Amino acid sequence: MAPTNKADRKAVVDTSAWMFNVVTSVGIIIVNKALMATYGFSFATTLTGLHFATTTLMTAVLRWLGYIQSSHLPLGELLKFVLFANFSIVGMNVSLMWNSVGFYQIAKLSMIPVSCFLEVVMDKIRYSRDTKLSIAVVLLGVGVCTVTDVSVNTKGFVAAFIAVWSTSLQQYYVHHLQRRYNLSSFNLLGHTAPAQAGTLLLLGPFLDYWLTSKRVDAYSYNLVSIMFITLSCTIAVGTNLSQFICIGRFTAVSFQVLGHMKTILVLIMGFFFFGKEGLNLHVVLGMIIAVVGMIWYGNASSKPGGKERRSLSLPTTRQQKPGSLSDSNEHDAKV
Repeated sequence: MAPTNKADRKAVVDTSAWMFNVVTSVGIIIVNKALMATYGFSFATTLTGLHFATTTLMTAVLRWLGYIQSSHLPLGELLKFVLFANFSIVGMNVSLMWNSVGFYQIAKLSMIPVSCFLEVVMDKIRYSRDTKLSIAVVLLGVGVCTVTDVSVNTKGFVAAFIAVWSTSLQQYYVHHLQRRYNLSSFNLLGHTAPAQAGTLLLLGPFLDYWLTSKRVDAYSYNLVSIMFITLSCTIAVGTNLSQFICIGRFTAVSFQVLGHMKTILVLIMGFFFFGKEGLNLHVVLGMIIAVVGMIWYGNASSKPGGKERRSLSLPTTRQQKPGSLSDSNEHDAKV
């Protein structure tokens, strides 16, 4: 009876972690859209730096309260992660600016096969036929929903290529570092958030000026815009934490596949907020296909042989007691 209870608890925690990520991700999209479209705060990279500065403050408070224990992450690993993560942020911002919306969506969809490639090459993961087909169905459904006009130029293609690979590598590294160094999501955030905050706040204003020809220090700040910036930073703490929790508990591929549920929710919320202009038959059809594919993927990948490692697990940097990695996940679950 105990294993069943443990399995039930894991299912509840997994669902809660996923819902936490969905709610915070959709929430920050809505707040940022209002901040940028309504109040003209178009400094996306600097805003992301503020997000990580707020996250750093959160981890410092939790460490002071004793919720985060001391841990070790080699400097070389930290630098690689920050490099991938910052190239991801900058690449996605530049790709959105230089490419059409349709090609931008295609680039986002291509992160799933790239993440699969990384798992196959780096972790020797083997996917069953049903798992592969379910991923294809998700790609088809989200593509039908979101891909409209597709135009691309050389610099836009280069930006999208950098964005796709750096984002996939960054998400792969979250799972890799948590397993290899037995880090909880809070521990990993405690190592990476300060480095990302420092680099993005240093480079962000210059990059934003290059992209928008506007200076962040010359922006006309007012009470409402400051409130939206503060709200965006507050929600971002949950988004950053929930991303690390979800990738740590699942994998980067699962995070990408099920993460497209957020795309569907944004489309649905756009329909409720802005009317029926963005909703037509092929969008609804795409939503249905995507949701079917996500359900199929969850079922197929959880079956024996649906998604399995072909070699021994990654060695850790120190001797671990049995169940030590699960203890890390249990810490995330309690939070």
